[in-house]
Amino acid sequence: MQVQTLKTLCESGKEYFDVVERASYEYASKVGERIMQSLQQLDDAMLCDQMSRLEHSLQTATRAWYDGADLDWIVSALVHNIGHVHAPFDNDEYASLVLRPFVREQCSWTVKTHMEFEKYHYAAQIGQDPDERERYRGTLYFDDGIKFCDRWNILSVDPSYSSLPLEFFRPFVENVFSRSPYDITVTRPRSRVALSDACVAQSRKMAA
Repeated sequence: MQVQTLKTLCESGKEYFDVVERASYEYASKVGERIMQSLQQLDDAMLCDQMSRLEHSLQTATRAWYDGADLDWIVSALVHNIGHVHAPFDNDEYASLVLRPFVREQCSWTVKTHMEFEKYHYAAQIGQDPDERERYRGTLYFDDGIKFCDRWNILSVDPSYSSLPLEFFRPFVENVFSRSPYDITVTRPRSRVALSDACVAQSRKMAA
């Protein structure tokens, strides 16, 4: 990579920004690899005394896989807790920002709001509002938020569940994060795809 010798950006010109742009795209092309590394770091972040957040993420993605979910849903399920590595107090928003350029709007929105939806199941026990998700009722992806939590997320704290290994999901992660960012044919605003497909689910279970 060509090194530009500057003391301030005021000294920069087109040549400098051409070099920066090329370097930025080269670095961005390896985002899938860094996502895998960050997911591995979740093994040090405990969800409870029974399992790490990596295991929770693997369980969530495995349930999505066996439910017949498509690529966007599977990777979103896997990555939904990745914010705990660097943004533990804004985990859901961080994970959504990571996903947003590369998956359907439906999926990144669901990840961004998943903590509000999951509170329906336990918030009352800790003195919080279990109906936080109601603020989204009537919006396009409200039902997706419920299904994401009810079918995959809240179930994935079972230490006896046999999840697929992280390496199983590597090709999916590499596929999704090698897409052109913010390609409208990928982000597909206001488009919905079902979380589960019974026929695909059956074929995956038979192949297991």
